[in-house]
Amino acid sequence: MSIYETAVRKPITTALIYVAIAVLGLFALSRLSIELMPKTETTNVMVVTSYPGASAADIETNISKPLENSLNGIDRLKHITSKSQDNSSVITLEFRAGTAIAEATNDIRDKLDAISDYLPAGAKKPTIFKFSTSSIPVAILSVESEESASGLSKLLEDRVSNRLQRIDGVGTINISGASKRVVQVYCDPTKLEAYHLTLAQISQLIGAENVNIPAGQIDLGSRTNSIRVQGEFTDPMQLGSIIVTSVGGKDLYLRDVAEIKDTVGERQQENFVNGKSGAIVMITKQEGSNSVEIARQIRAALPEIQQNLPSDVKIGYLIDTSSFIVNTIDSLQETIIITFVIVVLVVLFFLGRWRATFIIVLTIPISLVASFIYLLISGNSLNVISLSSLSIAIGMVVDDAIVVLENVTTHIERGSYPKQAAVHATNEVGISVVASTL
Repeated sequence: MSIYETAVRKPITTALIYVAIAVLGLFALSRLSIELMPKTETTNVMVVTSYPGASAADIETNISKPLENSLNGIDRLKHITSKSQDNSSVITLEFRAGTAIAEATNDIRDKLDAISDYLPAGAKKPTIFKFSTSSIPVAILSVESEESASGLSKLLEDRVSNRLQRIDGVGTINISGASKRVVQVYCDPTKLEAYHLTLAQISQLIGAENVNIPAGQIDLGSRTNSIRVQGEFTDPMQLGSIIVTSVGGKDLYLRDVAEIKDTVGERQQENFVNGKSGAIVMITKQEGSNSVEIARQIRAALPEIQQNLPSDVKIGYLIDTSSFIVNTIDSLQETIIITFVIVVLVVLFFLGRWRATFIIVLTIPISLVASFIYLLISGNSLNVISLSSLSIAIGMVVDDAIVVLENVTTHIERGSYPKQAAVHATNEVGISVVASTL
């Protein structure tokens, strides 16, 4: 007994199967993450090393070549290229197709850890970059400020980044262009020489004074409390009270040999928002998270975040990638609906029978919801590519349904009973229909 004959002889079972597919498909649709593009990873990994003040020749000799020699032994490595320029080295590793990039990245990290002690003292720690669609920011926020510009970086980390990290699905948050508050100590070389002091001694004294020291524990009833000596400076001007030496029985303070400034650190990137100094906050998501839902929660959290910021700091949306995703998906959904309506009209016009039209139209939603089950099981998302594929597949499904239905109608017109006609007609064209669809 063929599958077609079983379906015809047991209509209730067949109907229940279709209902189950519809229910599971709608459930899968509610669980699918919505993305702009499907998850993809390139086979390239970059290693960037910064060495401020070094020439391209020094970078080549002291950074690029040692790293290349170390990374050459990684499994499944296809090509390795390096670019040495003033202040930085960029090494690109291309792996063979099918390589697990996550494992390759771990191997790269192990190699870098092993050779990091042999790099020049002034070189920064090598940074690994790999590209995937999940690294595309979900949202980019703009921040503008006036009076609070000097401590903007700390402010954004404490009151913006920490709040956004609590949103389910948020991955990394990068803050760029924000000024950092620094305390600079300008020592007078003449005075240092006069009192036989060095910069190293001054640095050690500041580090030794600016620290909290554990002082043991104290028992109060059934509770045990930790005690510590609060030594960290809360005001930059407190640095001036550090005793650096004694001359003739009189203490010499840091303010006597140095000038202390509470200022802004040097920035390599300047951001201006509406003509005012500001910063950019880029938010990426965790793999498998729903971009649209995350963007919605970020937008909902902005009023609360704004209330906790100083009055001169304004935060707002600069780029919302979820709006583009929603607009694209809505456009594709509209295309699918229009296709659905056109198919109904065309089939009704050429076949001229409402029952036949209903049968063909029924195949479209069943096929669509069944595909949602596959997308969920296979770990895919609802994105531009998958929706475009579904819109194309509608035409193929309708073609198959018309071929089968027309053959069934032909058998009925020749005198066969409807059930027999359905079984025989489907058996005749079933293999051809499946082959053409595949």
